[in-house]
Amino acid sequence: MVKLLFETRHKIALGAALFLIFADFYFFRGKVIFVPFIAVVVIAATLPYWLDIMREAKRQKDIENRFPEFVRNLSGAIKSGMPAAQAVVHVSEGDYGTLTPYLKKLSNQIEWSIPFHKAFINFGKETENPVIKRAIATVVQAEQAGGNIEDVLTAVTESLLQIKKIKEERKSSIHAQIMQSYIIFFVFLGVMVVIQNLLIPYMIKFGASTDTGISTSQIGGGINLQAELDFSSPVNFILSLGGWIISLNGIFLLMSMIQGFFAGVVLGKLAEGDLTSGLKHSIIMMTSSFVIITFAQSILQSSGGVSLG
Repeated sequence: MVKLLFETRHKIALGAALFLIFADFYFFRGKVIFVPFIAVVVIAATLPYWLDIMREAKRQKDIENRFPEFVRNLSGAIKSGMPAAQAVVHVSEGDYGTLTPYLKKLSNQIEWSIPFHKAFINFGKETENPVIKRAIATVVQAEQAGGNIEDVLTAVTESLLQIKKIKEERKSSIHAQIMQSYIIFFVFLGVMVVIQNLLIPYMIKFGASTDTGISTSQIGGGINLQAELDFSSPVNFILSLGGWIISLNGIFLLMSMIQGFFAGVVLGKLAEGDLTSGLKHSIIMMTSSFVIITFAQSILQSSGGVSLG
């Protein structure tokens, strides 16, 4: 689990975001890139936290990949005749990358006469990795029940290697589907842009020219086409935000961002087996949808066409 910190780099990112939002209001207010530039501001403010999340995910993967090597070496040491506790101390002297600090602490706890099962449970909790926790629970239960720990470690090693193989095969097989999902999503955004900025204005003009009674400011049960955000003051902005959200601009933008969020989460579940792994896909898709939809809306508004928002 990533701990939310507020270090110097987070403060710098927040300061940069504040500078960019003031620059957006001062230089780009009323221009085409004014609203899309807000996405840049949000990314600048939250980038360190997203980097922390991705760094932690990478660290957990490395820990999970190194753990089978440790268990295999531990099993070999025990088979050679070493007691389990001594084998842990001996094997922990090796280099296991990101897992090494946790193994050093495990070795120190055993040398300080902390019970074998308790030291292993502490080791699992500190790694915060669910795969390692499950494997350690099996080893500890076997040790407490007086079972043959060599056979248990061998079985655990085979199980971990099999899990790793399955994950790699799933990730490899899903790569093409990920690319297809991105293509489908951007096609969806293109369709949304065409419907909102070309089809609906044409229908409104056609309806008005044929005297069918279709309003140029409302459509479909009272959906407002001309709601605008008021940036004159924070209070006016909040008051105008509610009307803008239920306008055509707000509805299309929310639809695209909701689609992007859930599409990314599903991709993460398919590729990594974990919903949180899809956050990077969700961020990419939501940012893309915000920039593309708001940019298209701004272009239409600035071109003097039918105002949609």
